[in-house]
Formats: sequence, C-alpha cells, structure tokens
Amino acid sequence: MMKSLSLLLPAMLLLGPLPLTHATEEAVDIGSRRELFVDSYLIDSMKGTSLKMHPPVKAPRAKSPLPVNHMVTVIQDGDRYRAWYRSMDPGFKGPFHSGHAGEMVNYAESLDGIEWTFPKLGLHEVEGSKENNVILAKMPPFLTNFMPFLDTRRGVPAEERYKALAGYPGGGDKRGTTEPGRGLFAFVSPDGIQWTKKAEAIPYNPKWRHAFDSPNVSFWSQAEQQYVCYFRTWTDPERMRSISRATSKDFVTWTDSVEMNPNLPNEHLYTSMTHPYFRAPHIYIALPTRYVPGVGEARDSETTANTTDVLFMTTRAGTESFDRPFKEAYIRPGLDPEQWINRANYVACNVLPTGKQEMSIYHRSGDRYVLRTDGFASLHAGAEEGECLTKPLIFSGKRLLLNHSGSAVGTIRVEIQDANGVPVSGFTLADCEPVWGDKIQTAVKWKDGADVSALAGKRVRLRFSMKEADVFSLQFRP
Repeated sequence: MMKSLSLLLPAMLLLGPLPLTHATEEAVDIGSRRELFVDSYLIDSMKGTSLKMHPPVKAPRAKSPLPVNHMVTVIQDGDRYRAWYRSMDPGFKGPFHSGHAGEMVNYAESLDGIEWTFPKLGLHEVEGSKENNVILAKMPPFLTNFMPFLDTRRGVPAEERYKALAGYPGGGDKRGTTEPGRGLFAFVSPDGIQWTKKAEAIPYNPKWRHAFDSPNVSFWSQAEQQYVCYFRTWTDPERMRSISRATSKDFVTWTDSVEMNPNLPNEHLYTSMTHPYFRAPHIYIALPTRYVPGVGEARDSETTANTTDVLFMTTRAGTESFDRPFKEAYIRPGLDPEQWINRANYVACNVLPTGKQEMSIYHRSGDRYVLRTDGFASLHAGAEEGECLTKPLIFSGKRLLLNHSGSAVGTIRVEIQDANGVPVSGFTLADCEPVWGDKIQTAVKWKDGADVSALAGKRVRLRFSMKEADVFSLQFRP
C-alpha cells in the first residue's frame, strides 16, 4: 500500500510552491490549541483546495427522544446529559404568546445523550398532579426563553454552578422604552433544577425596536476569562432579526452590546445558539435558525406561511463578528412536511460528544443529527492534487496531529517551511510519509520520525499537499 501511495509524490511535487501573499505578516500563535478548518483563520493561500462544509446526518430516531419543543439546551455534566426545554401547561386556558403565564420549563436526563428519561420531580402541580418533570412555572415573562449553562469558571460558588439569562420585553416597537424589567434577568442554581431569580442583568436599550425575543445564550468563556451573551436584536433600518453580543466579568454588570451583523441581505436570523466548541473552546460554534417569511405551509395552529432552516457559522473568542464562509443551509427542512411549517427548524444549544468519533446536534423535532468529531467543515481536495499554505504559525509541542479522511487513493502530505517559504530540511514534502485513511487522530511523520519539537516557538508555515482528502483539524501536542 505504501509503495503505491509513494507513486503519487512526483505528481504532487509538480504543483510547485504556493505564492507567499503575506511573507512578513505577524505569526499566529496557536500554541498547542486544536484548530478547526471552519474559517480562513490559518489559511494564507489555496490552489486546488477549498473549505468544504459537512452537513450532519439524521440519526435513527431514539425510542425515548426529547419532545417536540422550543428553547432547548443540552449540557454534558460529568457522566450525565441534561436537557431543558420550554413547554405549555395543557390546562392553561388563556391564549398562547411569548411571555405568557402558561409557559413552563421541563427537565430531562440521559446517560448516553440518545435515550432520555423524564424524572418526576414533584415541584409544580400541572393538571392536578405533581408527577411531572416541570422545574419552573408561572413566571411570565422569564420562561419563554430560559437558556441555562454550566458555569465552568474556577472558584464559582456551589450555589451558582448553573446560570441562565431570561426575559421578554413584550411585542411591538419598543423604541424609547426606559422602564426597568424589560431586559434579561440572571438566574442561578446549584443543580440545574432549583433556580433563584436575581437582578436584571442586561437592561433593554431604548434605541432598540425589539430585542430578546428568542434564545439568548450565555456562557463562561475560558478563553476570554469573562461571561459572554449572544442575544436577539434587530438591524436598523432594515428590521432584520439579528445578533448582538455583550460581556461581563461577574454575571451582574454587563458591557454595552455590540451588533455583530452576520446577516446576508434581507436575511432573518431568528436564533444564534452560539457556544464554545468542547474540543476547541476558543472557537464558538453558531447554529442559527434562518427565518424565511412567506414560504411553506400555513395549517393547523399556525396561521402564517414561514419556513426555517439551520445555518452554520463561527466566531472566535474576543471577536465581534461572525465568520460565514458557507452561505447555504447546514440543516435543510427535508422530506418531512412537518418541517415546512412555521418555525419548525431550530436546534438545541450545544453540540456534544455522543461517542469517541461522533458528535450530536439536537433538533426541535426530537431528532438527533450526527457528525464526526471536529467534522463541521474541512480543508478539502478533490480528484486533482491541491495545496494549501498556512499563515506563519508559532506552535508548542512535539507532534503534529491531524483529524482527516480520504478515499482509497486519497493522500495528505505536510511540509514545514520557515516564515519565508523555504522548506525546512527533513520536513519537506519529499520527506513526508503520506497520511491516508480515515482517522480522528494521526501523527504526521517525516523520514526521521514525527518529532517537530526543534521547530517549536519558531515562525513556520505548513504546506498541505492533498488529493481526494479532507483535513478537519490540526493540533500540535506534547
């Protein structure tokens, strides 16, 4: 096998070196962080390669899935998966609308992130019984968009191990609103079940036409060493549903918000579901719902024809914009007619591992979508040999690890160059053993082995030469 693969090397070398477009630019210090090819952060130039999005695949439906509901959060806490979702008191007689007294928050658990149980907690009476999994009820307007998170900040008090932001200011044009109580309020909990409402954290800005009317997600950012919140706002004057960001050091006092403006022209982004990726927490994954008025079916309880799908985008710790190299849908409505009615396509906050090589995205429908570990997008080469040259990098570690996939004839080689594009002796393409197969982790080897520690701390570039292959992530490790 290795002999046949080696026959590809002459053709790959004929491509010649890629041009250096920024030979003197400042190096990107990646240390030993895992970097994903979800944006152009590391890329200087490409020839015959491209960034490729990899949509997830719907898994077989669980025997006991999460129910069909909005405002879903799924968290892995130790050996348990925990989920929170909005529901409606079936005995409530009033009309339903956001922020109404009939809204509730329910709780579920799982040992594998696939099959779910719904514990009878006895906290709230619903239809004459406390034999239910309701954890919050009769708290308008805070249960319309209650989105908890597990606070991983070092030294966080035990009674505040879980946190959430929630609130709804009411419908309509609210420009000029100055009264308190229209913003997002802080909630804290020791266990994710018993919650205490605290003070208003992010007040309503009187300049806004409308805000907060969707999941408003927050988390402790280890990379930024502060709390971050991504919440709903509207663009002005276009009146497109959009996303803004605010930060806090203590979850009490928050900065003025910044409009991130990820929308394409005439595009509504109903949610953001932005959260740190568990294997690279300096990269925040966003799975926003795109809302398309006037398309789809109006039937049953829905009176308007509006269709939704799910997008993929990212942002990085400390930045105030989103990266969108992929403009098309990440999860389409699909063949099920139920997914073509109003507001049917939302996903839960947090992509979580559900196997050694698998991650899961939880859909509002109760379906679970799966993808390979790190597999949101890749550096891709097709049937013709292609190359990619990185920006100057500074790394720490001893081995270069790749998460990669290839066809039967697929190969990947890596050359290490100095910052000026000169191949480093012993680490040229000719020295590199071809990387082939499909693995979550492979160490790149050259003729003298995999040890690259002699280059740690120096400005280097990586030159990828590829055919019928994908690289999902890279990392330098001890």
